[in-house]
Amino acid sequence: MRRHSGLLLALIVGLAVLAGFFVYPRGPVGDWRPWRLGLDLVGGSHLVYEVDLSEVPAGDRESVLNGLRDVIERRVNLFGVSEPQVYLASTGDRSELIVELAGIRDVDEAISEIGETPFLDFREMEETGTSTAIFTNTELTGRYITGARLGFTQTIQEPQVELSFNEEGGRIFEQLTEKNVGKRLAIFLDNEIISVPVVQQKISGGQAVITGVTLDEAKEMVKRFNAGALPAPIRLIDQLTVSPSLGTDSMEKGIVAGIAGTLLVILFMIVYYRGLGVFASIALVMYVAFTLAVFKLIPITLTLAGLAGFILTIGMAVDANILIFERVNEERRKGLGGSAALAEGFRRAWPSIRDSNTSTIITAVILYFFTASFVKGFALTLLVGVLVSMFSAITTTRLLLNAFLKHKTAKI
Repeated sequence: MRRHSGLLLALIVGLAVLAGFFVYPRGPVGDWRPWRLGLDLVGGSHLVYEVDLSEVPAGDRESVLNGLRDVIERRVNLFGVSEPQVYLASTGDRSELIVELAGIRDVDEAISEIGETPFLDFREMEETGTSTAIFTNTELTGRYITGARLGFTQTIQEPQVELSFNEEGGRIFEQLTEKNVGKRLAIFLDNEIISVPVVQQKISGGQAVITGVTLDEAKEMVKRFNAGALPAPIRLIDQLTVSPSLGTDSMEKGIVAGIAGTLLVILFMIVYYRGLGVFASIALVMYVAFTLAVFKLIPITLTLAGLAGFILTIGMAVDANILIFERVNEERRKGLGGSAALAEGFRRAWPSIRDSNTSTIITAVILYFFTASFVKGFALTLLVGVLVSMFSAITTTRLLLNAFLKHKTAKI
């Protein structure tokens, strides 16, 4: 049994060493997967867009917002923004889309690309006999578009944009053309008319054609439609730019705080618990390596809030050890030998460790699912840290102590 414990301890120590190389930003293992750092650590831009849902039915607003978030995320990915953070927020009756572009160099280009993504909609047109016309909004918008490609008319080879709709969009388009046979159906792009074709017949199959555009215009429209036409218009209302130097300064301070916190915890454990504290400190260093490796492997986007959550778990990681050591000391005072006191101490401490960590896990889960992105980073690192700390206390510390106890009366 002791031989198996030694092999398991050797395996955990080996994994901890590999984890240490893996989390280090430079080296044969550390470069395999780069750290994913948030806006406040590497700089970038924080953009806030207001979403216009005035033309969207109340029952469809949630799906439209989710579709909008996916479109914008896909859009910024196309021009090389690494791991954009795109999420939704509500302020009173106003819906907002938050875009965080960490490490982006040309913020103006990003704003331009996001803002120029087209909002396409089809409107019924009623001619009044004068130079004006009345347009009526329909259900058919860019949210139903699945793809676009460049084509040419069969007669004079003029460029055209060929659109494909999803199943629901095709059904709406079929009903719309059936209703307007012989009438004009206007196609608007960002509230500007781009085509007013006459509906010759009911069109089935979910296909539409936009004509009357130049070749360059058609190519640009195809590119934007394939990136995703917006299901609802957006307007930039706020922008915050974080300089790379400020982000680097924040990251350095976070690293210093983490190292200082770890060293202070180690110092306290060694001074107060002496021999037991040494083993707890070794387990704590291994805990830090394992936790950071999990952060990098998932990967988790580290922000200042996430670093704060991780530093907090460093202090919490030794809580279980303190409970165990106090129980072990109680058993020692009752006259039990080293290994017997250790086994009884772990057995009696486990219910308290389990219950206290479970309550923290529940809190972290609630914070993650019911709060904004800033708090989510804190909650996620807290959750991962607590789970790894339970493994560290119950497995790593125990194996270290078992390896130290050569016989039942060994001093601890």
